[in-house]
Amino acid sequence: MNVMSSQRRGAGFTLIEAMVTVAVIGLLTAIALPVYTDYIRRGAIPDGLNALAAFQVKMEQYFQDNRRYGVGVECATGAGWTFAGSPSKYFSFACDNDGTSALPHYVITATGSGAAAGHVYTIDSANNKSTTGFKGVAQADKHCWLMSGSEC
Repeated sequence: MNVMSSQRRGAGFTLIEAMVTVAVIGLLTAIALPVYTDYIRRGAIPDGLNALAAFQVKMEQYFQDNRRYGVGVECATGAGWTFAGSPSKYFSFACDNDGTSALPHYVITATGSGAAAGHVYTIDSANNKSTTGFKGVAQADKHCWLMSGSEC
């Protein structure tokens, strides 16, 4: 009998051992997947913020050359670049130029998609930065660019 029991133990895993292994893998996945998704989301944010800062520099360069930010409501008309084509994988951009007022003013908005969905950042001609949409924060209206937490 002793010979049979030693052969049986070496044959493979028991059902209990397999179930414990599956439970441990499921638990690790339940913890790791949200953490990884948040890591990817936070990694996408600098992509949009860098493009916003680059657009702001282009707007100021255009202003130095033309003494205005664009013609009418179009931003930097004829500058050889456009807001329609996005230099970012995760954000799309829009510019609103108040060309009708005596004091030139613009607001550039970056709206997240894909991994950055739910994020909305703005910057204006006075260098005011704000976050109007942030994943996981209800009614985000902060006067800074939120990166990982809900406070500046």
